[in-house]
Amino acid sequence: MTEIIAGVAIPDSAIANAAARKVSEAVSPLLFHHSRRTFLFAALHARRLGTPVDHELLYIASLFHDIGLSQPAGATPQRFELDGADHARAFLREHGASDAEIETVWMAIALHTTPGIPDRLAPEIALTHAGIVTDVVGLGLQDVPAAARAEILAAHPREEFETGFLHALHEGIRHRPETAYGTINADVLSRFSPDVPQPDLIERVLHSGWTR
Repeated sequence: MTEIIAGVAIPDSAIANAAARKVSEAVSPLLFHHSRRTFLFAALHARRLGTPVDHELLYIASLFHDIGLSQPAGATPQRFELDGADHARAFLREHGASDAEIETVWMAIALHTTPGIPDRLAPEIALTHAGIVTDVVGLGLQDVPAAARAEILAAHPREEFETGFLHALHEGIRHRPETAYGTINADVLSRFSPDVPQPDLIERVLHSGWTR
C-alpha cells in the first residue's frame, strides 16, 4: 500500500523503494528523516506552485543528497555534495534510468548547497533545494499548512535536528576542509574547527602568482 503523508504519496516503485533501503542503511536516522522531510516539503511546494514534477526523481534526489556526509560514501577528497551526486548516479545507472534522469538527479544533489542557481534549472533540481532549505533553515515554512507540518513531523521527527545536523555536517567535511572554500559549508568549519586553516579569496588575490 502506498504511504501517504500530509497528502503526499511516497513513491512506491521498485527503484524508489530500493533507493530508500540503500540510503536508510547508509546514513543516520537523523539524516534519513531529514531526507524524507525534504521530499515531502518539496512535493508540497510543487503542489502549491502548480509545478509539474517527476516525484520519483525528486524522491531519489532528496534521499541521496546527504549520503556524502556518511561513511564510507564520504571518504573522498571531493565535496560531499559530489559524493551524494555520484552515488545517486551509480545507483540510477544500475537500475536502468535514462541519461536525462541521471543528469537531473546528479545536478539536484551537486547544487543543493549553492543558493540562487537551482531555482533557474529543472523543477526537480529547484524543488530539491526548496525542500532542503525549508527543513534546514525554515525558508518557505510559512507556506506549509500547520496540519501538514504536524503530520510530517509525526512521521519524521525533528528533535534536536539543528545541533545534530550541524554535527553531521561538520563530521562530514572536517577531514577535507579545502572543499568548503567558497561554499556555505565554510561557516560550519569556522564555527566548529576555527583552528583549521581555510583558503581565503582576498589573500589568494593579493598574493597570487601575478603579484610576486
